[in-house]
Amino acid sequence: MSQPPFKRILLKLSGEVLMGQGGQPLIDPAMTARVAGEIADARGQGFELCIVVGGGNIFRGLSAAAKGFERASADYMGMLATVMNALAVQNALEQIGVETRVQSAIPMPTVCEPFIRRRAERHLEKGRVVIFAAGTGNPFFTTDTGAALRAAEMSCDALFKGTSVDGVYTADPKKDPTATRYETVGYSQVLAADLKVMDASAVALCRDNDIPIVVFNIREQGNFAHVLAGSGVATIVRNEKE
Repeated sequence: MSQPPFKRILLKLSGEVLMGQGGQPLIDPAMTARVAGEIADARGQGFELCIVVGGGNIFRGLSAAAKGFERASADYMGMLATVMNALAVQNALEQIGVETRVQSAIPMPTVCEPFIRRRAERHLEKGRVVIFAAGTGNPFFTTDTGAALRAAEMSCDALFKGTSVDGVYTADPKKDPTATRYETVGYSQVLAADLKVMDASAVALCRDNDIPIVVFNIREQGNFAHVLAGSGVATIVRNEKE
């Protein structure tokens, strides 16, 4: 995989990445430590890193709403789950000597900082990793959209999405053995073909702000560093003119 040089990156992680084998425990210290190690390696390469972690390992608002929860309340519960995950990742990073700050879109000053863009900028300039929690702070928006929003606000060069597959495919590779992986694909094609990279509002936000989305397999140990170096397997979603 070849890609343009990136300096400041937003890494979007699903909450499920932090889970143990078979889904238990919901936040596994060993898995969290492994992810933290990969983040620390990337920071050691000179990248400026901010992170958004989903909350699906603990509570997923959309699923809860489908089971009868009032949607706004369910989404707020999901946002609180992302704060728990953010604190877990912060703890794992600081145990290996990486200075980290958590900023929440829902103010909770006894737990973490509120989201203040200029303060987050200063943290990144000082070499700290910044973890953005609680999505956008509003119901009816996913953490994908929250990640795209923060990537735009922080003037990130790219949004890296760590998933359980090694890129974007023409179809679900787990269901269709003939599915093939894209090296690069345009935002418009992703939206038109509903390729499930991220939700539509997140893809559109990245398109409008010309932020490439790099989709890669975070579960493969060491893969994040390989992708950052341009030698790993991934798909880049970007404007067709590129």
